[in-house]
Amino acid sequence: MLRKLKTYWELMRPFTLLAPTVGFISGGLIALGANSRAVLTFTYIYPIILGAFSAAFLNGASNIVNQYFDINIDRINKPNRPLPSGRISLKESRLFSILLYSFSFFLAYLVPNKQFITIILITVLITYAYSAPPFRTKRWAIAANLTIAIPRGCLLIVAGWTAVRSFFNFEPWFIGSIFALYLLGAASTKDFSDIKGDKMYGCNTLPIILGAKKAAITIVPFFVLPFLLIPYGKINGILTGSPMVLYPLTVILVVWGSYTAYLVLRKPEELTLEANHISWKHMYLMLLVAQIGFALAYLV
Repeated sequence: MLRKLKTYWELMRPFTLLAPTVGFISGGLIALGANSRAVLTFTYIYPIILGAFSAAFLNGASNIVNQYFDINIDRINKPNRPLPSGRISLKESRLFSILLYSFSFFLAYLVPNKQFITIILITVLITYAYSAPPFRTKRWAIAANLTIAIPRGCLLIVAGWTAVRSFFNFEPWFIGSIFALYLLGAASTKDFSDIKGDKMYGCNTLPIILGAKKAAITIVPFFVLPFLLIPYGKINGILTGSPMVLYPLTVILVVWGSYTAYLVLRKPEELTLEANHISWKHMYLMLLVAQIGFALAYLV
C-alpha cells in the first residue's frame, strides 16, 4: 500500500507542484498588498490557502493527463515513469486524475469570489488541450508554449489575485504577462531531451523544427527581456509594489537569466542528452524566486 501511494505521488510529479502553489499564494499576497495594503487576517488567509490547494491539485491532475496521452512518447524518453514502467495502469491514472480534478473544483467552489472558479475552468480547458486530442497543442511548437505560458504564467497570478480581489484590474494581468512571456520561451528547455520520442509521435517542438542550436538562440531572450517590464511597470505606475524590492528583484532575475542563457548557448547539443538539463532547473528556480520576490514587494 505504501509503495502504491508513493507511486501515485510520483505520478503527480510533486516537484512541479511547487510553482503553482507558490505562484497562487504570491498572487493572493500581491492582491492583498496592492494599493490598500490590507492587513493579513484569516478572512484573506482562508481563500488563499483553499485556492493554493486547488491550484496544486489541478496541476497534479494535468500532469497525469499529460502522462496518460504521452505514454508512448514516455516509453522512449522517460521509461521509468509510473505509466510506461507499468507500475500504474492507464485506468488507475485516469481515475486518479478525475479524483484530483474533483478536489480542485470542490476547493475552488469554496473560495468566496466566484471569479476564481472561472479561472480554474479556463485553466482546465487550456491544460487539457495541451495534452489531449483533438487539440493536443503540444504537437505544434508555438501553440504548445502558449498553452503552457498562459495558464502557468498569467492565469496563475490572476487566480491568486481573485482569492482576495476582483480581476477587473490591470495590475495582476500585467504581472501575469511577465511570467507568461518568460515561460513562452523558457518552457522549451524541457523539449530538448525529448526530441527522439516527440519526433516519432508527431510532436513538432521548437528543437525539432529549428534544431538544437537555433532553438537555443530563439529562447534565450525570454530568460532576460520579460523581467525588464518590472521597472517599466513601476515607473509608469502600473505596479504598486515596493521599489526597494522590485528593482533589486529585476537585477537578480536579469543576471540569473543571462547566466542561464549562457548555459543554454554554451553547448546546445548537451540539452538533448540530459533528461533534466541544469538550465531547466535554473528556469524553474527562477520562476519560484520571481513569484516569491513579487509577493515580498507587496508585503513590505
